Amino acid sequence: MKKLLKWFVVGFLPVAVLLFFINSSPNDQLNRQKEFNDNYGIYALDLPEKAVFSGEIVPLNSTDVHERFDRELLVNTYWQSQTLLLLKRKERWFPVIESILKEHNIPGDFKYLALAESGFTNTVSPSGAAGYWQFLEATGNRYGLEINSEVDERYHVEKATHAACLYFKEAYATFKNWSLVAASYNMGIEGVKNNLKNKMLQIFTVYF
Repeated sequence: MKKLLKWFVVGFLPVAVLLFFINSSPNDQLNRQKEFNDNYGIYALDLPEKAVFSGEIVPLNSTDVHERFDRELLVNTYWQSQTLLLLKRKERWFPVIESILKEHNIPGDFKYLALAESGFTNTVSPSGAAGYWQFLEATGNRYGLEINSEVDERYHVEKATHAACLYFKEAYATFKNWSLVAASYNMGIEGVKNNLKNKMLQIFTVYF
């Protein structure tokens, strides 16, 4: 029975799907094309006049921020398959993550960092970051995750979210700004500090 089922899935099913499309009548194909043309369009999105992250205004008046914001909306709007998968996955994981963020008094918007980091898949990056929150091994250990040859708590959503919250608290103690905390999750606390120093240096050079 198992062999028969395997043969059906591997051998017959793809052929059946292919035959379905090949044997469709010209009228069926025209109807599908018309339906597609009537219901699908590509156009630029109108950006909101105001955007807020964790209670802080997103500086859309900055050309660089405006263009980055526009790009992300366009990419994710027209990458429909991925966007639909993310919408489905968030139904499962947002409630879990939101409750832990609330427990640590972290703004709820930080749930989107896990989505952006991993797409809610236990993926491993080329640099070795793993899990929904994409912790490197050293960083995971620092914030209390057990990582060894037998156990890797980076893949445990609840424990990894608690660890991420510890990071957010540490970063907020440094920057007192949630947007900078979010930025530091990607480039590190020292990385944000260096960028801020360079920005201040640029301003100093322009005005003095």
